[in-house]
Amino acid sequence: MTDCRLNLRPLGTPRGVSSVAGPHGVGASPGDKKSKNKSARGKKKSVFETYMSKEDVSEGLKRGTLIQDGDRDIFIDGVVARNRALNGDLVVVKLLPEEQWKVIKPESSDKETEGAYELDLPEELCGSHLPQQSMKGYNDSPDVIIEAQFDDSDSEDGHSSTQNVLVDGVKKLSVCVHDKGKEDADALVTKEESTSTSQDTRASPEKSLQRSAKVVYISEKKHSRAATGFLKLLADKNSELFRKYALFSPSDHRVPRIYVPLKDCPQDFVTRPKDYANTLFICRIVDWKEDSNFALGQLAKSLGQAGEIEPETEGILTEYGVDFSDFSSEVLDCLPQGLPWTIPPEEFSKRRDLRKDCIFTIDPSTARDLDDALSCKPLADGNFEVGVHIADVSYFVPEGSPLDKVAAERATSVYLVQKVVPMLPRLLCEELCSLHPMSDKLTFSVIWTLTPEGKILGEWFGRTIIRSCTKLSYEHAQSMIESPTEKIPEEELPPISPEHTSEEVHRAVLNLHKIAKELRKQRFVDGALRLDQLKLAFTLDHETGLPQGCHIYEYRDSNKLVEEFMLLANMAVAHKTHRTFPERALLRRHPPPQTKMLNDLMEFCDQMGLPMDFSSAGALNKSLTETFGDDKYSLARKEVLTNMCSRPMQMALYFCSGVLQDQAQFRHYALNVPLYTHFTSPIRRFADVLVHRLLAAALGYRELPDMEPDTLQKQADHCNDRRMASKRVQELSTGLFFAILVKESGPLESEAMVLGVLNQAFDVLVLRYGVQKRIYCNALPLRSHHFQRVGKKPELTLVWEPEDMEQEPVRQVRSRGWGSFSRVPLCACPPQFFVSPPLASWGAVATPPLLSLLLPTQCMPQHLGSPVGFQIPHEETSTAHPHHLLWARAFLYCLPCPGDTHCGRNGGPWGALPIPLKQGFNFWGPFKNLRKTVDPPTQDLVSNGVHLWHALKASPTPQFLAP
Repeated sequence: MTDCRLNLRPLGTPRGVSSVAGPHGVGASPGDKKSKNKSARGKKKSVFETYMSKEDVSEGLKRGTLIQDGDRDIFIDGVVARNRALNGDLVVVKLLPEEQWKVIKPESSDKETEGAYELDLPEELCGSHLPQQSMKGYNDSPDVIIEAQFDDSDSEDGHSSTQNVLVDGVKKLSVCVHDKGKEDADALVTKEESTSTSQDTRASPEKSLQRSAKVVYISEKKHSRAATGFLKLLADKNSELFRKYALFSPSDHRVPRIYVPLKDCPQDFVTRPKDYANTLFICRIVDWKEDSNFALGQLAKSLGQAGEIEPETEGILTEYGVDFSDFSSEVLDCLPQGLPWTIPPEEFSKRRDLRKDCIFTIDPSTARDLDDALSCKPLADGNFEVGVHIADVSYFVPEGSPLDKVAAERATSVYLVQKVVPMLPRLLCEELCSLHPMSDKLTFSVIWTLTPEGKILGEWFGRTIIRSCTKLSYEHAQSMIESPTEKIPEEELPPISPEHTSEEVHRAVLNLHKIAKELRKQRFVDGALRLDQLKLAFTLDHETGLPQGCHIYEYRDSNKLVEEFMLLANMAVAHKTHRTFPERALLRRHPPPQTKMLNDLMEFCDQMGLPMDFSSAGALNKSLTETFGDDKYSLARKEVLTNMCSRPMQMALYFCSGVLQDQAQFRHYALNVPLYTHFTSPIRRFADVLVHRLLAAALGYRELPDMEPDTLQKQADHCNDRRMASKRVQELSTGLFFAILVKESGPLESEAMVLGVLNQAFDVLVLRYGVQKRIYCNALPLRSHHFQRVGKKPELTLVWEPEDMEQEPVRQVRSRGWGSFSRVPLCACPPQFFVSPPLASWGAVATPPLLSLLLPTQCMPQHLGSPVGFQIPHEETSTAHPHHLLWARAFLYCLPCPGDTHCGRNGGPWGALPIPLKQGFNFWGPFKNLRKTVDPPTQDLVSNGVHLWHALKASPTPQFLAP
């Protein structure tokens, strides 16, 4: 993994190929070459169609000749058909004549399948209550895909980037081009791809048509129209344009090149352009004429040197419209002015006083915005009183105030690797609302009477006042869970208020853990789904802020404890608010997976022989849990399949219950519950603030918020948009830090598992880092490569250039399956097959030059043997042939050859073949005893009494070549 370009080249772009369009810029059309002669003819030819008027659009929608609401099966082919709409825009389209529709072929195309990279898993589905990054050395912080605290949506949904908006229960059409190499999986997709659509599909029954359309109107420009990139002089120094404009080349290939006035550029740019070759700028599109491939723009700011953390981060935030400016004085004036602030006396008469209860927070060790606390009080009858206590943010954010408006506009805090862009001023986030220990705080609580098995016997909602007795980190809670009978030394715990003891807190954590385990078990029995994916955590240098290392964040029982009670609270509040206000509740829905993508995945699993059940969320979860073992390779396969299962998943969405008429659409697919909402994180999610207000109205504390269903839906739409932008920013921040880490650390070598095979490339999951990577054949030392389909299964044959030019090339076949490309396990031939007595203590190791062959120090070759060709009864097409042997003293995996009984038969002689143990084959074969190995094998190899030779084919199904 040596590619560390910090402009985050789109994943779908091969090495050596620019991510920006050619000489005519992004969106160059076939007629562009002729455009040079346009001025000579005195007339400029339009590149794009004129947008229809609002009146014509309205009429077209009524007649059904135009489409605004639709499904994903509409294809918008190329930049001309996209008609200046940018990623995320909501558009109106007109279907093309059927003879111009896209022809879908069974063959894989690199462009068609290069989606699958940045997976936007909803939070309820993939693990939550995880911490933010800290700059103070090592801590168990995950990457920014996981938010700073439990994002109780993390167990909720499946995968998909979405710009969809709910209108009358139907999705609006949304333009979404390849997002750094991926399709927007929850939107109607636009691909920058030239596809021949005029072929006669009747000649091939396997071909099918996909409805294709062109954009005729942009109903809402959701894209910020801002981009980061680089300035260049125009190529033609004699042109009139050269004296007026410079050319801005965006880093994001989905944004067109932009003409910017020279007056916006640095004063010496024209005379010293090379001085700015590595300077990152921000540019905003102000216009894009119908007759131009290039947009017109205004240079907004010079960020600094490309590749540096802060300039790149500011560019990411700006591109995605994240407001990271300081809060205005008008907003700050809404905050309590007399500090230190104390709770007004009248609040004590309006709230339940829980300050004497043993209540505590469990958060990342570095967290400062503590918005949830827990309590667990044993009752005389053996049951428990369990409370979830959430910061009462709505008390400090008056409805309609400037503070309320800016919070509604920001909609969410944005968690980057190195910092947080808060939704609310830090005085609220980190002081007044944050549930710090030994301080009186205003809260909104849900309190249950629960049996030890988690059955709800009673439920209470209300405003409260608490006084947290301690701030536990996840590590503190985990140590308590892992040491149920041992007292945790005082010096290993945070300060605890004198009214309570560490033993009392320890007992409460253990009781919560036991109940949480029961709740969790019952959730999955009831059909919930969880797709755990690897999350990167970075260790940052506290002085420079640069990444020092990274690791996979471990999601442990302490995280699961908090998650279960947050989910329980969210579900309880959803039912309470919807019961009281059936037309005004703000809920969160999760649609089922996208049918076509799910069918493709089902077909893949059938090809692989995997017994996966996709009939429901619960069935899928059971399949993922029971199909794989616990060994390293099985866990890697599970990780790959989990990744694949996340792709058909759609994004969970906020919505107003009065807008959707069909209550079946309210359901939450991943949680498999009828109603769900967000209540537990109001410090960082505006949707939760709205839910707090609704709950307060339901309990009679206040009037119902003055928002009609349509108005509430618009706010829900905005929360969905900002949430998606936040996730994308978080992913890009992670990618930036990982790229810098690779650059600073040098090439990183790691095991990778093949995810999919294309005609010019293949996708791998780098297991150590949870990073997906597309590997292009033109970037590898190959003599040739060939793509074909075996049945419906794609297969890519790689013929490697030998390191020694006198050797024969090495041929490998990669099929869509469980192939492993590095740290290849090796097979040894037993010493009795070597004629020379001095070599009796040596074995032979077959070493095909794969992507990365890593031998431990003790396995370094002592002598280089002559190439030896093996006599194979059938042509072997998938391992190195002939095999070139290195003699070594130790091997990663040492398998004896079958021995005289088998090898001596039919004349021999035989030698060593590479046996890919980590490719997931079920080895039967004539193997009895394994030699001592450096790494343990995946399973014992035993003889089944069948005379089969151990030439194995690199495919998901074991192929034994019989004599």
